[in-house]
Parts: sequence; structure tokens; C-alpha cells
Amino acid sequence: MVNNWAQAEVVQLCYEHLNGSCIKTPYSPGPRAILYTVLGLGAVLAVFGNLLVMIAILHFRQLHTPTNFLIASLACADFLVGVTVMPFSTVRSVESCWYFGENYCKFHTCFDTSFCFASLFHLCCISIDRYIAVTDPLIYPTKFTVSVSGICIVLSWFFSITYSFSIFYTGANEEGIEDLVFALTCVGGCQAPLNQKWVLLCFLLFFLPTVAMVFIYSKIFLVAKRQARKIESTASQAASASESYKERVAKRERKAAKTLGIAVAAFLLSWLPYIIDAVIDAYMNFITPPYVYEILVWCVYYNSAMNPLIYAFFYPWFRKAIKLIVSGKVLRSESSATNLFSDEADVD
Repeated sequence: MVNNWAQAEVVQLCYEHLNGSCIKTPYSPGPRAILYTVLGLGAVLAVFGNLLVMIAILHFRQLHTPTNFLIASLACADFLVGVTVMPFSTVRSVESCWYFGENYCKFHTCFDTSFCFASLFHLCCISIDRYIAVTDPLIYPTKFTVSVSGICIVLSWFFSITYSFSIFYTGANEEGIEDLVFALTCVGGCQAPLNQKWVLLCFLLFFLPTVAMVFIYSKIFLVAKRQARKIESTASQAASASESYKERVAKRERKAAKTLGIAVAAFLLSWLPYIIDAVIDAYMNFITPPYVYEILVWCVYYNSAMNPLIYAFFYPWFRKAIKLIVSGKVLRSESSATNLFSDEADVD
């Protein structure tokens, strides 16, 4: 009896004075501080990194291209993940409790799903854009215009928001599994289990664009390899001659495709484990341990912080834009006309 009393004493609840409260499993001070630092850093990188991307593209006129507008909208989705999702998820993950109310739990889930699927749809549009640019760089400006880019942006946001709110805000995700949801629900939790019907749709919405992107980028890199060999052959025949305009454009588009292909690969590596687990969970009565779920979710969240780091590493123009923004030089008159490219090959 003494042992039972001792065990009951160490059990902590999210809400001590409420019946049906979730059990709290807090970390000791050291790991707790480390977790807050690591997860908080991800949120900070997602917010400020993507904010820099948006400011750079919208401010500098040289960056006003269809591709870059898609990248800016993608950065907006990742920025919103950093603002509306990651800070609250940080507290939930470290404290093992949801302290922000049932209503915001629903919005949090809707925002999470909307912005992440918006990223996926944007990346799919970008892959199509890059395919046209690499396969036919001279005709590309007349095919993929700013208007076409705008339509892609609107549709990406429309479908992702419609899908998310129609499922999670209405509670359609719980249809048919009400008893299981009731058994798993406690005060201080924020779970959004998907029934088998909706998890299958979720999987298809992820799987089909993913297959399309893998196929498109495979074609892009095959074409790029062929173009590179052709340019090398031409260069060996006339080594003294400067590159033609077509060769410079082709090189530029291949470089942009390679960088954005890396961003797509990072997205898929971050998302694939989570999607597979979600499907398995729906068919196995949600057996995933909480700590495994948190790891998979944070792999997805951290992807929102990765794209600005990829751009900074591969794009000289982005590094130059960051310096101008951080130093405050963008506040000068006519700063929007600044030349960000050191040479033709750097142009995106």
C-alpha cells in the first residue's frame, strides 16, 4: 500500500484539478533546456530564414521572376509554420501537455496540415517550372509567365487550405473511430487521428505529387547531363570562343534546377517517415509511441527551416541579398534596383 501511494505521488497531470487530465511526463532540467533550445532554434530559423527569402524576392526587382514568386510563396508557407505551429508544438513536445485550449488545437492542426501541403504543392509547381526551363530555356519565358506562376500559387493555397479545414475543423477525420478517439482523449492533449478513409486520401495527396516530382526531376537531370556534354563538346571545338547566350541560359537553368531538386529531396526525406507512420497508425489503432510521433513530426517541422539554408549555400545572390537586408541598405532609395548577380551564370 505504501508503494502504491508513492507511485501515485510521483504521477503528474497536465491539469492537477481537472478530472480526465492527461498524464504529464516532464523532462529533468538539463534535457528540458536542451529540447527547448533545439526546437526553439528550429522555429527561429523557420521564421527569420523564410522572412529573409520573402523580403529578398519581393524587394529586389531583379528577382521578380515566375520561379522566384513560387519560391517566395513557398517561403511564406514555411514562415507561417514557424509562426503559428512550431512555437506551440515546442511547448507540447517538451511539457507533454497542450496548454492552449481545445479551439486553438483545431486551428493548430489545420494550420499545420495546410501549410505543409501548400509546401508540397508549391514544390510540385516548381518542378514543372524547372522542367520547362531546362528543356527549352529560350521559349520558357513565354510558357511559364508571372500569370501562370500566380495561378499555381492560388491553386496550391486553395487546395491545401480546403483539404485541411474540411477534414480537421469539421471533425470528419474522427468519423467511424469515435470510440477510439474518446479512449485516447484527455484534457491537456491535442491529437488529430485520421480514420482510414482520410488517411488514404492524405497518402494519395502526398504520394501522387511526390511521384510526379521524382519523375520530372529525373527527366531534368537527364536533359541537363545531355546539355552539359553537348556544351563541353562545343567548347572543345572552339575553346577560344566565349559561351553563347543559349549556353549561358542553359547553365543557369540547370543550376537552379539542381538547387531546387535538393530542396525537394530534403522535403521528401523529412515527410516520408511521417506519412508512412500515419498510414500504419490508422490501420493499427494508433500504436505509435508518443516520443516516436514527436520525432517524426519535428522532422517535418524542421524542413520549414531547411530551404533558406539550402538557398544560402547554393545561391550567391541570396547571400548578397541577406547582407543588404541585415545591414539596412535595403532602406536606401533605389536599393530595389541593386544588381545581385556577379555574372550571367549566377542568375536564377
